[in-house]
Amino acid sequence: MMHEQQLLTEMMNWEDDLKQDNRTDIQLTVTKWINHGMSQIPLHAKQTFYKTFDTLIFHLHSFIQNSAVQEDTRKQIIITAKAINEEINDISDLHQLPLSQLIFLAENQTSKQRLYSFVQGGVTGIGGILMSSIDIPAQTVINLRTVQSVAMCYGYELKTPYEMMISLKVFHAALLPKHLQYEQWCKLKEEIRDRDTMNYFYEGKEKLTFTTDAEFLLKQIAKLSAISLFKRKLLSGLPVISIMIGASMNYQLTRQVSEFANKFYTYRKLVEDN
Repeated sequence: MMHEQQLLTEMMNWEDDLKQDNRTDIQLTVTKWINHGMSQIPLHAKQTFYKTFDTLIFHLHSFIQNSAVQEDTRKQIIITAKAINEEINDISDLHQLPLSQLIFLAENQTSKQRLYSFVQGGVTGIGGILMSSIDIPAQTVINLRTVQSVAMCYGYELKTPYEMMISLKVFHAALLPKHLQYEQWCKLKEEIRDRDTMNYFYEGKEKLTFTTDAEFLLKQIAKLSAISLFKRKLLSGLPVISIMIGASMNYQLTRQVSEFANKFYTYRKLVEDN
């Protein structure tokens, strides 16, 4: 009980930080420029883009969830949990474990995802056009897998429509700039508070992509531009600055996604267990 109270206190402090808009003048200017640019795009063009992007993410989520790699991740989670409690045989059995052990499982998985992201970003900094062209898709896959892995560590099986939609909404919220995450965080909290626990299908709004997602894409494009700019500045035959830019920015993104996902599923467990 004491541990749960401590987690609730930490959650409240994290929420308070999420409410704060700590953007610099430069960041405010960039956001204003992005909003102005997006307002110039015809509505039908934006709607078509959002619908197409949502469809791609849905299919990508399904592909990852049913892939051999994710099946291996599922088995690794169960094996690790079984070492703690021999009665764990499936993802749904993880609800038997104390929340502190679920958090441990999730941290173990997300540390691997952050490492993958760091390495992938470094490789992008070294590689040519091919590696740069697959950077954004690779980051999307890594961070989708991060959210999926966290959800499984807390005992949620993502093969149901409801859990799939919740994980996708967590993914999109986690990608948003910090100053926009709080609104989506509140909506996610409402979803799980209002949910009928017997629901198998998702009954809420299925729209995922927002105008604000453009900021994530533009940041990735800016990163790739910076990598390209410094690629010719070699140190001991390697483009060290480009490698550092790619590795650090990708690592920070996956760290942001994993932190948000961990906070959400921790909060969800606290709500459902009380």
